[in-house]
Amino acid sequence: MEDLKIIEGIGPKIEELLNREGIHSIEQLADTSIIRLAAVLKKAGPRFQIQNPTSWPKQALLAKDQKWDELEQLKRLILSGKES
Repeated sequence: MEDLKIIEGIGPKIEELLNREGIHSIEQLADTSIIRLAAVLKKAGPRFQIQNPTSWPKQALLAKDQKWDELEQLKRLILSGKES
């Protein structure tokens, strides 16, 4: 199992939810639709529904391709509120 927490917005609890849904690797996350990710969060309840998974597949794709600098830039944009 890979560490999905390298993705901005994914912490230990969300990683656990994704693992339960069969998403265990960065590659699987990169291939998962935003609609499915939103459904996983919705199913988990209000505490998780506030999370925005729209950038997770893009971040995962950068990680999968080992584009670490680009991933860090994207994470900075997300944290600054300039990228969703």
